[in-house]
Amino acid sequence: MKFSKKLITWYLQNKRAMPWRETKNPYHIWLSEIILQQTRVAQGLPYYLSFTKAFPTVFDLAKAEEEKVLKLWQGLGYYSRARNLHATAKYIAEELNGVFPSNYKELLTLKGVGDYTASAIASICYNEAVPVVDGNVYRVLSRYFNIDTPINTPKGVKEFKELAIELMDHEEPDAYNQAIMEFGALQCKPKSPYCIICPLNDSCMALKKGTVDQLPVKLKKTKIKKRYFNYIIPVINDTYTIINQRTGNGIWQGLYEFPLIESEKTDIDTIASHSLFTKMIKDKPYDIIPHNNEPIVHKLSHQHLYTRFFILKIDDESVFEASEEMILMRDVHSYPVPILIGNFIDSFFSKELTSS
Repeated sequence: MKFSKKLITWYLQNKRAMPWRETKNPYHIWLSEIILQQTRVAQGLPYYLSFTKAFPTVFDLAKAEEEKVLKLWQGLGYYSRARNLHATAKYIAEELNGVFPSNYKELLTLKGVGDYTASAIASICYNEAVPVVDGNVYRVLSRYFNIDTPINTPKGVKEFKELAIELMDHEEPDAYNQAIMEFGALQCKPKSPYCIICPLNDSCMALKKGTVDQLPVKLKKTKIKKRYFNYIIPVINDTYTIINQRTGNGIWQGLYEFPLIESEKTDIDTIASHSLFTKMIKDKPYDIIPHNNEPIVHKLSHQHLYTRFFILKIDDESVFEASEEMILMRDVHSYPVPILIGNFIDSFFSKELTSS
């Protein structure tokens, strides 16, 4: 039995039950693939269910406010995916009358849809014989053929794509693509794969040569940048706080955060003498209390954020020049925020509201 048929046979016997596997609706397949990019299935499933409940059709998603989309996305990270998702929904609803492109080439023109996502939608929804190549597929192919070309290089991308095209099952492209991804997730796992019971173990070159644990090869990432975030958390009359929307093209665009001072120096004197702090406060009494002495390290793909929160207690709201930005503390949970701030809000403001 050839490679593709062995995988499909394994898949039909071992596949997990997933709601997106019960439909050929391109809206649902597209939604699941965008959510599952760089996200484990166990983490992504609740988000998929939330999105399909809140936005049953692409028209519902297109009509939604961006803040609602970002709020539902909160915790998944890579927020550009959510913004692209929303923009593409608008394009499909308004320009294509709600009809998704029906082939790989046209799907690639959609914002936020790359080679992998276009291949998945085209094969699953339209039975087009185009192979998916994701982390699971790289791992299966590199081990089975004992290929040590780094997968995150132009040469590696080209080599594995050509191999994937060669192996593609033209009779059952939808089943084959889902099979090889599921096989990589469940059987040919990153660590301690189940080689003894693997249906491909009689022909896996890496198993024969003892290189399973060394593959796939991936070049080291770019150097991680360290940043130092110091958030000022105004607590005004035990009733109000201040939260602002991030602008620009940096991380967390469109999400909300508390007033931020980015500085490696985190002592109270440095914070209190910073221009952002002095602009925000007039000459009135206040207390500033460090919430966490040791920084919380929040790891992004190319950045590590060393974060401290400072609680600013003030009894006179007139000290704030930007008083129009004040919100009720009880409303802070409704704003879309990065998970780093979301965790702080859940712990700190829940206690504050309970005690007040």
